[in-house]
Amino acid sequence: MSRYARQMILPEVGAKGQDRLSNAHVLIVGAGGLAAPVLPLLAGAGVGQLTIMDRDSVALSNLHRQTLFTEQDCGCAKVQVAAERCQALNDEIEVHAEKRALTNENVTEFVADVDVVLDCADSYAASYILSDTCLRLAKPLISASVLGLSGYVGGFCGGAPSLRAVFPDAPDSGASCATAGVLGPVVGMIGAMQAQMTLNLILGVKPSPLGQMVQFDARPLRSTGFRFDGAPEPDAHFPFIAPSQLKADDLVIELRNAEEAPEPIHPSARRMPLEMLINDSNKGKRLALCCATGLRAWRAAEKIQPDWPGEIVLVAASTS
Repeated sequence: MSRYARQMILPEVGAKGQDRLSNAHVLIVGAGGLAAPVLPLLAGAGVGQLTIMDRDSVALSNLHRQTLFTEQDCGCAKVQVAAERCQALNDEIEVHAEKRALTNENVTEFVADVDVVLDCADSYAASYILSDTCLRLAKPLISASVLGLSGYVGGFCGGAPSLRAVFPDAPDSGASCATAGVLGPVVGMIGAMQAQMTLNLILGVKPSPLGQMVQFDARPLRSTGFRFDGAPEPDAHFPFIAPSQLKADDLVIELRNAEEAPEPIHPSARRMPLEMLINDSNKGKRLALCCATGLRAWRAAEKIQPDWPGEIVLVAASTS
């Protein structure tokens, strides 16, 4: 019996659908908790090519939700272990492991040649870099986020509105899984939904997952959803750039203190209160605001924008 017999029985799949899956190339950015269900489900379904991108190593404190890994994997590169697991599950597919961070410099290289992009990165900067690039290249993006006992997954770009159209402003909370906590099953459910939306998209199941948002709250065990097909794109936004894209004449502001970041993100970076920028003599320059995740920089940009006539860009020390 065929490996895919049980899913090929479905009228939504069949032989033609299975061919679509085998010819598809999916980029997965982030090999952590969301990717734990995403990767084996896509590999098991027979998605022909999977490219996994993550720069981190397996850590014991993440195993409660990153269930693709074991204690013996601690210290190993996530992408390498994840690729091996997927390949062991299905030797008919190709799996590529990219141990590097996603940046504004390399994103086009990876997004341009794939059919679908999955944002499993748990990073503000990575999510918006992917959204901006997918919008520009007309590539579909399935993006998800989980914190505490709730999360969401949505289908963006590729003809639908972008992530910025739905979330145009800086998030209210700067919490992360490391600071606010998270339960594994919530991550697993949202990740499984990401995988399902990806398969629906490749198979052409209607209605399209692009333009669809699904939210889940584990407290009442309730999910809600809505479509955002008509959401307008913001007129302007603060783009994320890589540290290496900073220019010699940029005014670079390091928002992290010396204890948090002994070495500034750039040699020319200054540490100074935002209030001092209002009267700074360099207002004609491009202003680059730098922090760990990009969130503080985004909030600072929103505050200073009314008094800053020049361009403002954001730099995050970590992305995926």
